[in-house]
Amino acid sequence: MGIFLDIFFTVMGAAIGSFLNVCILRLPEEGQSIVRPASRCPQCGHPIRWYDNVPILSYLILRGACRDCGGKISVQYPLIEALTGLLAFLLFRKYGLSWAYGFSFLFACALVVVAVIDLRHQIIPHAITLPGIPLFLAAAVLFMGSRFLDVFLGAMIGAGTLYFVAVYYEAITGREGMGGGDVNLLAMIGAFLGWKSLLFVVLASSLLGAVVGIGVVIAKGKDMKYAIPFGPFLCVAAGLYLFFGERLLELILFR
Repeated sequence: MGIFLDIFFTVMGAAIGSFLNVCILRLPEEGQSIVRPASRCPQCGHPIRWYDNVPILSYLILRGACRDCGGKISVQYPLIEALTGLLAFLLFRKYGLSWAYGFSFLFACALVVVAVIDLRHQIIPHAITLPGIPLFLAAAVLFMGSRFLDVFLGAMIGAGTLYFVAVYYEAITGREGMGGGDVNLLAMIGAFLGWKSLLFVVLASSLLGAVVGIGVVIAKGKDMKYAIPFGPFLCVAAGLYLFFGERLLELILFR
């Protein structure tokens, strides 16, 4: 029974990953519905048949191309499906069949969508973060065993920290360093993971961003003004904390 449930939630996660790809494609476009129309080829617009829409397998069978026009389909699609399936499996192993599992997986899905959209378009959709703040705050209190004060402070401190950084960076450099999307994202993260998580999330995302930024400067010859979205690094750090939590805090505090 245990193996059956592992397989079931992994497959379910991959199927949800297919929907996340739709969200990633359509949310940046004003007025686009994530429900209608049904999935279509991004090249020719032909509706995708149900048997060509099986997560991961269809991409492999069709060799990453549309059956109708032969146009290439981005490798992003199976990668997101595989990642979401893996997250569903790992979180099920961590929480079992529970409300905590459901909301943790929903939170992880939100991070995936935000990270990829920010990476591709350098925007963080308010349609995810703004409703996500009260939703995940309530879920943390009702189903994750968190105290209201901890997650309320997480949301407030999360928003305040990046807002403070953004205002003073712009005042000093005359350039916008962070947008409101990053502020809302960290508020959503703090609302679900609590204020203690912010120490690790901010530190880890800053270090990851610095390493990647230096790598881009060296590899592509860009100067330090080259814009690298910060949202994906916040999402990666939040994902790590979701799985390892207090152990990460002990590591950075040398306990």
